[in-house]
Amino acid sequence: MQGRHRGFAGLLRQSGVNCPILHCIIHQEALCAKTLNFGHVMDLVTKVTNIIRGGNRSLCHRRFITFLDEVDAEYGDLQLHTDIRWMSRGKCLERFFALRSEIPAFLENSISGDASAYCGKLKDTKFLCDMAFLTDISAHLNHLNTLLQGRDQTVCDLFSHMTAFQRKLRLFIDGFSSPPANLAHFPACAEIRKESPQCEKQIQKYRADLEKLQEQFNNRFQDFHEMQPRIALFTDPLSAAVSAQPSELQLELCELQADPFFQAKRNERGISFWRLLPEARFPRLRDFALSMASMFGSTYICESSFSTMKHIKSKERNRLTDETLFHLMRIGTTKIDIDIQSIVSQQAKPQVSH
Repeated sequence: MQGRHRGFAGLLRQSGVNCPILHCIIHQEALCAKTLNFGHVMDLVTKVTNIIRGGNRSLCHRRFITFLDEVDAEYGDLQLHTDIRWMSRGKCLERFFALRSEIPAFLENSISGDASAYCGKLKDTKFLCDMAFLTDISAHLNHLNTLLQGRDQTVCDLFSHMTAFQRKLRLFIDGFSSPPANLAHFPACAEIRKESPQCEKQIQKYRADLEKLQEQFNNRFQDFHEMQPRIALFTDPLSAAVSAQPSELQLELCELQADPFFQAKRNERGISFWRLLPEARFPRLRDFALSMASMFGSTYICESSFSTMKHIKSKERNRLTDETLFHLMRIGTTKIDIDIQSIVSQQAKPQVSH
């Protein structure tokens, strides 16, 4: 979309967008998840996992894998967890919870050191309830994190994912409000309650943790709710309320919504619709669309580009020049189709052997 050249900050100011909204959404979501006070669960899970497969415990690890195979366990191994990889907590907890019966049996029979304290915790109903709740809520957070990743997502797409999750939190809180708790979306908690019905009171307490998580999301993403009219305008300009938009956009928006040509293009969504607007007739609306489409709500593209560069500039290819690396990065990070045969045919002496 060819818009008039203006500074990006100027476009943001014109459309009424505040710069704090540009904070990375995925990072903010990860910080919200850290407010859950279940460190005692992750500490034990991490310590037991390290006892079984951490460090130089290759023999112990092989015995554990063999043991799981013999008892026909749901998973064949545990997964290590690191704080750097946000989603590893949910995957680690999922496997650990599924193997909560096999792990104490293995520790008691195959570990030479004193593991009675760990085994006692893994048989304690209160601790198992905490682990079940953390497993379930981490799975929901991981699902959100996955939705926030990927290319070709505008800030409006990210906003819809965040809004949907906040609605889910309200649904979860309502489910924990009255006994017995509705655990339709918390399968691990439902499994523990089925094994130990007396843990119902413990499960009811998790409503406070959900409310705390909801408060964090509301506080950290309140900027998005303030710009909801602009998101509605960018997503569906033909149905957006004119009075809710900035005064400098209202006249052009009235013309846009009254034009039968654009009404016929209602099926076009997002950037593909805004490309249809002629610059001479809708200069302010095009600038607004450019500012919205240019907002970065996620560092996913940047981080994935670093991963691509790591694969390109490996130990075996550490003598690549900056110019060559630049071209390889363009090929690796864009959807440009490269006509290799045409490029080779244009060379005076092409090296076709390799």
